[in-house]
Amino acid sequence: MEDVETRPEAQSEAQARVVRTDLRTRDLVNQAVASVPTLGLQRAAEFLAAMNVPAEIAVRTLVYPHRRRRG
Repeated sequence: MEDVETRPEAQSEAQARVVRTDLRTRDLVNQAVASVPTLGLQRAAEFLAAMNVPAEIAVRTLVYPHRRRRG
């Protein structure tokens, strides 16, 4: 029996979901980073948490901006 995980269609579907999440996360992070000067770090972090951005990404992008991914 064929495993769902090994089917090329399933892998493509999984990759498509990841891409959509990454674009959404990218936009949310950009919005939060842009709001830091006016709202502060804590409010930006609360926003990302409310939008279900993984804590690891929120910390890396807000506290360590030099670790942000480019592109």
